[in-house]
Amino acid sequence: MSRLLNLVWLAGFAMSTSAATAQEAADTIYTGGPILTINDVQPTAEAVAVKNGRILAVGALADIMAHRGDATELFDLDGRAMLPGFVDSHGHVVFGGLQALSANLLSPPDGGVTDIASLQQALRDWIDANRDAVEKAGVIIGFGYDNAQLAEKRHPTREDLDAISQELPIVIVHQSGHLGVANSKTLEIVGYDASTQDPAGGKIRREADGAPNGVLEEYAFFGTLVPVLKQLGPDAFAEFAVAGSKLWARFGYTTGQDGRSSGFAVESLKAMAADGRIPIDVVAYPDVLEARDYIGDNVSKEYENGIRVGGCKLTIDGSPQGFTALRDRPYYDPVGDYPAGYKGYSAVTIEQVQDAVNWCYENGIQIITHSNGEGASDMLIAALQAAQDKYGDPGNRPALIHGQFLREDQVDAYKRLGVFMSLFPMHTFYWGDWHRDHTVGPVNAENISPTGWLLERGMIFGSHHDAPVALPDSMRILDATVTRRTRSGDILGPRHRVDVATALKALTIWPAWQHFEENDKGSIEAGKLADFVLLSEDPTAIDPETLDAVRIMATIKEDTVIYEARDEVKKGEIRSSPFMSDPVSAHNFLHAMYQATGVERPWLQQLMFRLE
Repeated sequence: MSRLLNLVWLAGFAMSTSAATAQEAADTIYTGGPILTINDVQPTAEAVAVKNGRILAVGALADIMAHRGDATELFDLDGRAMLPGFVDSHGHVVFGGLQALSANLLSPPDGGVTDIASLQQALRDWIDANRDAVEKAGVIIGFGYDNAQLAEKRHPTREDLDAISQELPIVIVHQSGHLGVANSKTLEIVGYDASTQDPAGGKIRREADGAPNGVLEEYAFFGTLVPVLKQLGPDAFAEFAVAGSKLWARFGYTTGQDGRSSGFAVESLKAMAADGRIPIDVVAYPDVLEARDYIGDNVSKEYENGIRVGGCKLTIDGSPQGFTALRDRPYYDPVGDYPAGYKGYSAVTIEQVQDAVNWCYENGIQIITHSNGEGASDMLIAALQAAQDKYGDPGNRPALIHGQFLREDQVDAYKRLGVFMSLFPMHTFYWGDWHRDHTVGPVNAENISPTGWLLERGMIFGSHHDAPVALPDSMRILDATVTRRTRSGDILGPRHRVDVATALKALTIWPAWQHFEENDKGSIEAGKLADFVLLSEDPTAIDPETLDAVRIMATIKEDTVIYEARDEVKKGEIRSSPFMSDPVSAHNFLHAMYQATGVERPWLQQLMFRLE
């Protein structure tokens, strides 16, 4: 029914119904649009009553209206579909804030940069609009320029960026991610001058006298990021945490994850949450090889102001699309200078893997493990089996993160070991063509992120975004999990396409189980938190090929609206592209950001001193 008729009906109903008792009265009643509960026992509902941030009742409108009291708010969905708030199966909330706090330097249609002057103006406009953030961060970063789209057909130079600021370091990133431009202040911080030799795997472009002109290629560029980002103090880092959490909320997430976190990042989250600036819940997983003592002292299933340490993160290998994931066979056609039979490599030894897994099993702590290649999964499976043989199953719900390349026997092993698999089907859209043509070839590319194999075995799974490598775009995840279409329109692995209802579970109730929160989140049921997302359309009632066009209209955390789309905001405003168009550079950039937090102790001490 229309919004007006709906409100009239509710008003009339209220006049003819006695007021609910104080004990039964709801704070809010949601109705007026399709409600998808993600509860198999009661898949849909007409209305939901909420009290004290939790769901009081779910069901038919007539039954739910019995909970209407004098102070009950009637929340009209106005035709929008309501689902449980999305639960992040894997991402990096804090570093996602860097993406949210960067200037958009894309060319039309995704941005307005057409020449050097408009690029400079875009940076100035962004600085003006984000003055507080710039002052706190002390760094200016822009993403997405493309010299091929500029009228001058050249890269900007340090002089072009010096016209913006000579006091603050500025770094702008080419859309490919293979290179960037630094202003003079950045070059000073990094120590690049006419006498600096090009680093291995990189190039410093120069002026006639040998001085850097600001354009830095490959590892000359990635090496710049670490010292620049180390200029950030605790206040700026905390702003990343705030911006990241708000970006997650914008895509319908009411629970985010900070995978491969650090003690410093968690304390930044806690500080901002204590000030009421983190709108969503965040579960952090510090690196088990770097922060074991911190994990042991802080791990908890209970939130403090919406923040908790859920366990630890282990990273075995690197990026499949960057050819650094450890395979069990050679890469198909790797782009770069690789020896014959190259299979990638592990980032850690089997002894380190076993030690980390044993520590988590001995202490009953959840471990989530970044493992992309088949060779990395062989290492993880062996370590998990050995730990279970020694300590038994502590019920710690170990999770595989990514699992891009897997064999079917490995899926069987993960099922036997009780491993929750958080897969990355969004890769089929952004980088599926790359996998087909270069990493694993057309045959094996069909089985990346093999959701079909899991469903055939009765296993549940999570679908994630790994932001900031890609945006935390829940609808892009949903679309990719269902359609598995690449950017070129190819369908990569039709056997692994799933229906919309299943894909929604991989965004809600299943990752809630992954985080030990299935009793509070992931479905709309009485007793659970009133965490909701409102969509422009019912995703189960439209052509699956149009799922990526569904908009996030509002995000609600415990009965409070934490994000609402404005009419003037275009749908594509922050959905134009992934973090970087090139997957190798996206991985390298994220790695550089992690390296930049290596000197965290002084910042952490400063932060803790300020909080005492």
